[in-house]
Amino acid sequence: MNGNFAADLEAVFAVNRGKPALRLVGGGVWTFGDLLDAVNRLAGVLVGLGTKPGDRLLAQVEKSPEAVALYIAALKVGAVYVPLNTAYTAAELDYFIADAAPRLFVRAPSTPCPDVGPSGPAVLTLGAEGQGLNAAMAGAAPFDPVVDRQADDLAALVYTSGTTGRAKGAMLTHRNIRSNALALRSCWGWRDDEVLLHALPLFHVHGLFIALHCTLLGATPTIFLPRFDVETVMRFLPEATVMMGVPTFYSRLLSQPDFGPGHCAGMRLFICGSAPLTERVFQAWETRTGHRILERYGMSETIINTSNPLTGKRVAGSVGFPLPGVEVRIAGKDGTVLPAGRVGGIEVRGDNVFRGYWRMPEKTAEEFRADGFFISGDLGVMDGEGRLSIVGRSKDLIISGGYNVYPKEVEALIDQLDGVAESAVIGVPHPDFGEGVVAVVVPTSAPVTLEQVNVHLHDRLARFKQPKQVVNLDALPRNSMGKVRKNRLRERFADLFAQVTASV
Repeated sequence: MNGNFAADLEAVFAVNRGKPALRLVGGGVWTFGDLLDAVNRLAGVLVGLGTKPGDRLLAQVEKSPEAVALYIAALKVGAVYVPLNTAYTAAELDYFIADAAPRLFVRAPSTPCPDVGPSGPAVLTLGAEGQGLNAAMAGAAPFDPVVDRQADDLAALVYTSGTTGRAKGAMLTHRNIRSNALALRSCWGWRDDEVLLHALPLFHVHGLFIALHCTLLGATPTIFLPRFDVETVMRFLPEATVMMGVPTFYSRLLSQPDFGPGHCAGMRLFICGSAPLTERVFQAWETRTGHRILERYGMSETIINTSNPLTGKRVAGSVGFPLPGVEVRIAGKDGTVLPAGRVGGIEVRGDNVFRGYWRMPEKTAEEFRADGFFISGDLGVMDGEGRLSIVGRSKDLIISGGYNVYPKEVEALIDQLDGVAESAVIGVPHPDFGEGVVAVVVPTSAPVTLEQVNVHLHDRLARFKQPKQVVNLDALPRNSMGKVRKNRLRERFADLFAQVTASV
């Protein structure tokens, strides 16, 4: 049996050619037959360019039906798909290209093109009609066979940063993505008449794997929005049955005075993840719409680990129970399994757990127990029923609008700014983004402004990583070993965005 996940998808597409797959905002529709044809033609282009099994394909492309086809075509020919955030700058791309060593780099025409040099990957564009891959696809001979792969061969490389600022490539296999997709379709009760409203980006596991795999495997239509826009979502929501989003989606919809039950009359399920959902938003959503949001817990290295139940009690602040085939436990630093009610590290084992970090064998070894459990780095507590709640993070990760921000990376650049003696970047509660990025700086003389910082970071960091507020202090709080006490800073400025909101 071919372990290539593309074979699963193509089997579904082939017997559902006439059904709508992707419904576009402008009124166009891609059927599953259209999608399959595009996949085969793009696969033909990739093979013609010399792509071999195991080659990496970096994709920094805008959300489009062609981008979906490119992902599946990469799997089909045995390549390893590497999605990158479209907000990354050319300077940031240099690292990913050097680390992944791809054969191909596919970018949107609007994104910066780094200088890859004569030994670097071939650079192609996707998105401009009549140019790049779009033109090549139109004239390409289709490549029909699905390249044979083992279930444990790599399917994707998803980069996730660490506290050192160096991004790590999480190696996801065909087994990882297949097992998780099947488990989610089962526990979320995916129906034949489902209609998914998709407003998520495709460079993140949430939009690419979690949302799309559910609907593609079921041959059900997707309302395919280019991005989250609150008015557009409100327009199409009455035509959908399922929506997946980050907490920001739900808070922004609640901010609309005319949003209410009428928009949700046909909805079966609202799912939330990628960042913690506050109890306030959970309760407000139920009051306004009559629906209880289903929150789940995942990460790039494991896709999805737990989910609140489809039927049964959904508890605000809880991320539910382990998925079928997934084991979750709470452990101490030494790996000792802790009883119910004790806070400890969340550890995960199952077919969903990644193979390790790309070209980082020592880091991989550090993150796995001898019995195969992955140490997530998150802190949690499990009740007597096996229901998991996340209580914090063992690292200083900030999740803003569903995207990960790692302070070290931001601090290193802010510290280069004239007038900054040192800095500490923290995340504090934000009514819209879940957490807002705050730069706490020690100035050398005059106070440092938010405008100064963001001008300095404009071409160096993606916008979602840039601070939303700057605070000036005479000195940073430190412990006896000289380490900055960020917990003190988070406590001190916890109400910073509440004060800003109140003053508007």
